[in-house]
Parts: sequence; C-alpha cells; structure tokens
Amino acid sequence: MQTSRRKRESNEEKLIRLTEIERTLWAEGHAIAGIDEVGRGPLAGPVVTACVSIPKDRLVLGVEDSKKLSEKKREALYAPLLNAADYAETCFISPQEIDEINILNATKRAMERCAQGFRGIFLIDAVQGLRLPGESRSIIHGDALSYMIGAASIVAKVTRDHYMIELDQKYPMYGFARNKGYGTKEHIEALRRFGPCPEHRATFIQGILNP
Repeated sequence: MQTSRRKRESNEEKLIRLTEIERTLWAEGHAIAGIDEVGRGPLAGPVVTACVSIPKDRLVLGVEDSKKLSEKKREALYAPLLNAADYAETCFISPQEIDEINILNATKRAMERCAQGFRGIFLIDAVQGLRLPGESRSIIHGDALSYMIGAASIVAKVTRDHYMIELDQKYPMYGFARNKGYGTKEHIEALRRFGPCPEHRATFIQGILNP
C-alpha cells in the first residue's frame, strides 16, 4: 500500500505563494518594502532590523522565513538579495539602549530608522504603531506570508550573525559564534563563570546572575 506524501513545494511555487500580497500592491502601482527584526530574545548582542525592497523583475528564488532556512541557505541568499534590492538598510540597537528603553521599543526604533530612506508601502512582521514615511501594513507571521518580509528577515539574520561571529573574536569565552548571544547552556555557564561583558543586556541576565 502506497503512502500518500505531500508534494514538495518548488521554489517557483513558493515564489508565487509568497508574493500574493506584493502582486496585488504592484498591480495598484505601489513600491513595496518589507521590514523584519532579529535578536529580540538573546542575552547578548544588538537587536537588528532590515528594510528591503526588491523590484518584481529581480526577485530571488528561495526566499522564505529565515527561521525555516539553514544557515548555509541564508548565507547563499544574502548577497543575491542585496544585489537585487533597490533599497536595503539595516539598523542596530545596542544592548545599552535596549536596557534603557526595553526590547519592544528598541525594535520599533530600529525599524523606524532603517526605513527612513524608502517611500512606498511597508509590510511589517506583526509590529504595530510605527512612525514610518509611508503607509504600513502589519502582518501576523508576515515572514512566512510575504516575500518582502521574508527577504528582510534573511538580511537581518545574516547581518546579525556576522556581527556576533566578529564579537566571538573579542569575547571567545561566551561562544557567540555558535550561540549568537542566545541563552544556551554553554553561554549561561560562561556568564556565571566570567561575568557579563559590555555586549550583555543587563535587564536580560539579572535572573541568571542573581537566581
């Protein structure tokens, strides 16, 4: 007896599905950018946002929510996306600023900053209440539903990963190249042994250092 299997979605089929929102807006004559963030949950490192706009005739195959892609696939898409984009900006908010204004406000600030040079409609993954230079549409699980948000999620993720790998050279005891600042067992043990470095978020590690 044969077992039925779900047909694997091709890159072309994925592109059609993920550009449904964009194709409607393009047909109305709008320029479109996606905005997404990475790094809201780590114990160390910045929160990073990206605002990306790619013309409909230069779309790169293989884009989807960065969390669903392997590191190798994200890296392979990174340069092609930047080369195809007519607008691509990232913004970093430091651990110190995150501690001062909290992670949600830091994320909003970063999203607003990276979008300032674009004019058109912004598609945003979930976050609302942004002050942007154009109309915005907040989409729940947008990085899995919108091509532009998915592209922004990849650019933000790879940009932040590169930064954390560089930090690993400066603070090798925490394993930043491997954990990217997230609270892995290795990272927490190192934090308790060596104490925090300037890249740690004080408001995130209080319970770890003072259980």
